Amino acid sequence: MSYMLFLDESGHDLRQSPYEVLAGVAVEDRDLWNLICQVQDAEKEIFGTRVSDGLLELKGKKLLKAKTFRLARQMSNFPEDERKRLARACLEDGASATRKQLTALAQAKLAFVSRLLTLCSHYRVKAFASIVDRDAPRPVGDFLRKDYAYLFERYFYYLDDRAGDPLGLVVFDELERSQCHILIDQMSRYFRETVTGQNRASKVIPEPFFVHSHLTTAIQIADVIAYLVAWGVRVGGMHRAARPELSDLAQQVCALRFRYETTANGRDDFQVWSFAVIDDLRPRSERADDFGQ
Repeated sequence: MSYMLFLDESGHDLRQSPYEVLAGVAVEDRDLWNLICQVQDAEKEIFGTRVSDGLLELKGKKLLKAKTFRLARQMSNFPEDERKRLARACLEDGASATRKQLTALAQAKLAFVSRLLTLCSHYRVKAFASIVDRDAPRPVGDFLRKDYAYLFERYFYYLDDRAGDPLGLVVFDELERSQCHILIDQMSRYFRETVTGQNRASKVIPEPFFVHSHLTTAIQIADVIAYLVAWGVRVGGMHRAARPELSDLAQQVCALRFRYETTANGRDDFQVWSFAVIDDLRPRSERADDFGQ
């Protein structure tokens, strides 16, 4: 038995997004294909066709931008069959789309995301996220960033909590080739040369896989969750305003979190959540300069 952690990012261009989010979804190997099939069936049921074949990117910023909500609200909700027919017509000939078709497509996008998160719950998917304020200080050293280390820590705890002593694989959205090599090298040094990393390598296979996001359903799910965490989810320490229209979907995301009890801070029942809010990405050695040390 094994689990796969599919990872994607949101807001890493540090432009409009209030938070930089590294998000992941953990799926047991026996559930993965069933989840993929159900997501593909939902595409056909809601949009009238497989949109991920090229008609529409299943990405958070494409499905959930503010314009989608504005269009979805400009008319009353369509019955499901009519919504599907109109949404498909809009996808197939967007250049001449009518107001009704644009509205139906927007409503279909929101219905699909809600169904996607419901399917994740049904298949026991757990969501992980490292959440960094866009103004947080950044490190200068060449090592595995704190947001990655924190997420791998949570993934390790999750695997440790599973029965049967499973192993965990890590799957990334493919980066530019040089960035892939940098990340692989940083992960290798973290898991081979640090005591903490060596311990976590007992459950997390340190070398990641890279895939094309537009061809990999679970990476697309991670992208949607990363976007929702950045713009809609607000947990302890997140002070920037959320988009209120995302609140219902954000609650669905929060329901996918994992909680682990461990011994820390003098307590045997210290709770660690799979969402970590990080206000400073620098290691202690770099932060020392702030205090004149």
